[in-house]
Amino acid sequence: MSYTPNLLLQNVRPVGGDFDGAQTVDIRITDGTITEIGTELNPQKENETIHDADGTYVSGGWMDMHVHLREPGYEHKETIETGCAAAAFGGFTEVACMPNTNPAIHTRDVVEFIKKKSEKLAVEVHPIGCVSKERKGKSIAEMGDMKAGGAVAFSDDGDPVYNSQLMRVALEYSSMLEMPIINHEEDLKLSRPGHMHEGKVSARLGIDGTPAIAEETMIARDILLAEFTGGHIHVAHISTAKAVDLVRQAKADGINVTTEVCPHHFDLIDEEIERRDFDTNVKMHPPLRTQEDVNAMIEGLADGTIDAICTDHAPHSIEEKEVEFIYAPNGIIGLETAWAVSVKRLLDSEVLDLQILLTKFVEKPREILNLDIPKIKEGAKANLTLFNVDEEWTFAESTVRSKSKNSPYLGEKMKGRAEAIYNKGRFVINEI
Repeated sequence: MSYTPNLLLQNVRPVGGDFDGAQTVDIRITDGTITEIGTELNPQKENETIHDADGTYVSGGWMDMHVHLREPGYEHKETIETGCAAAAFGGFTEVACMPNTNPAIHTRDVVEFIKKKSEKLAVEVHPIGCVSKERKGKSIAEMGDMKAGGAVAFSDDGDPVYNSQLMRVALEYSSMLEMPIINHEEDLKLSRPGHMHEGKVSARLGIDGTPAIAEETMIARDILLAEFTGGHIHVAHISTAKAVDLVRQAKADGINVTTEVCPHHFDLIDEEIERRDFDTNVKMHPPLRTQEDVNAMIEGLADGTIDAICTDHAPHSIEEKEVEFIYAPNGIIGLETAWAVSVKRLLDSEVLDLQILLTKFVEKPREILNLDIPKIKEGAKANLTLFNVDEEWTFAESTVRSKSKNSPYLGEKMKGRAEAIYNKGRFVINEI
């Protein structure tokens, strides 16, 4: 990463807004702002860095609205700095981090700590504050104060907001603040002690499963509460076909509900656990579901029911994951592989075209969180991702920027990657 306030990007193909990726242009950035877009632009200053992109695409910077940076409290898994390095390698210029830290992000001082720790990094970090104090689900956290400190949403992610009255109050308060409640949709009485999706595979393997209905009943409750309160409920990491149907119907009914999906939930199925001989890097929550569920995720992305693509980037140390399957923590890293998996499953299969796919990475997450959407136009702050859709590469351990390496995609052949990001006056080129 280098501080590069003045940059001339040559031979890029913009996608988004007035651009469809067909035109090759040069983009001049001066003091972090796009000042000129044209062809065959010449350097104007001695301190202007020149980068020839050789025809690669450029879009507004991507955003992941659901990551776990682990700091404060769990720096052995990830730090804000290493998590942002992984984000930059994955093409993300902004991330929103979940509050299951220690201490939890339930007061303004923790929000401001995270903002301060990330201020000199190329990736902008937006803290998500807790719904309840210490994520214990007993009393509402200081929402207004956290918003004043820089929080962009509220969630007890890692655990659901289980108390319905607490969720009602949270939706009412957050509605006044014009911010969403992001819920980890899980009926604990139905889901525990499940370690994978409950179905044919779990029965064959003899592992306690988490049924799809554990997710669906909580989503149904939250949709009804959103309708009753007028608040904005955001369904985190959706994973079942019925859940997609519930959100689809709620949107049709005019209820303020949005949702996101992780690449592993539209790519992998529960049979991976058997195929990979209980590899704990395919253990996450929600768990990998069935092919029917994967198909529903793709259909939901195609028809707009699912708004955004996120990663639920969840680092764990090698020691934590190298245990028996039922004792391993849930979660995988995902920032570095999200684009390649999306290219494989959504773009190459022609489920989505490039411009629509990019809305899931650029526009929709920011719309949900009420953040400014980056534009490629003169006068706009430069917040950009340079990427391709056809480069073949291998996701090897040497390419992992995260502090942890718990990914089911390690060693896999990938296609399409982010080549660089530019944000906050900083230019990061991703070398493999």
